[in-house]
Amino acid sequence: MSKDENSGAQTSFAELIHEEDEDLTGFQWDDGLVLAVFWVLAFVVFLQFFTRYVLNDSLGWTEEIARFLLITVTFLGAVLAVRRESHIAVELAFRWLSRPVRQALQYFIDIVGIVFYGFMGILCTQVAGKTQQMMVSISFPKSSLYWFISACFLAMTLYAIRVFWRHLRTGTSRLIDPESAPIIGPSL
Repeated sequence: MSKDENSGAQTSFAELIHEEDEDLTGFQWDDGLVLAVFWVLAFVVFLQFFTRYVLNDSLGWTEEIARFLLITVTFLGAVLAVRRESHIAVELAFRWLSRPVRQALQYFIDIVGIVFYGFMGILCTQVAGKTQQMMVSISFPKSSLYWFISACFLAMTLYAIRVFWRHLRTGTSRLIDPESAPIIGPSL
């Protein structure tokens, strides 16, 4: 192999190692929180698997803790989805509607989301206030999980209000103008 071919091979290998940096401008601290809780969940599930199938002596607390961590990841992810406007939507129907109808429908969806998140937060707060039980495997109140879910619904409500305000202010969204919708960045 000649020197030029060798340096070309090294360059291509270096290019593979130093690929283009990822754009992390849309990520916030709560994205890291979801990631951290997810990895704690992964560790607890692995620990459950290892103790049950390798050691034949299962730890009793891992199943319940894994269940509550999964609920935590789910609601933290829902908060992020509201903030990023990434909840699922039937976008195909929007393509056949006129722009004023798409805009009115987007505002309606925003208002329904705000009302839903707020109402669910109120209901969850009531459940949290009435729950007196402790977790089965560890001495920790179940109501703390419900209070956490209430806080997530509050965050979803606030983010949904912020998204609705942005839609009103700009007059556009991903569903109203799919080809020219603003990319959600660090301003959220």
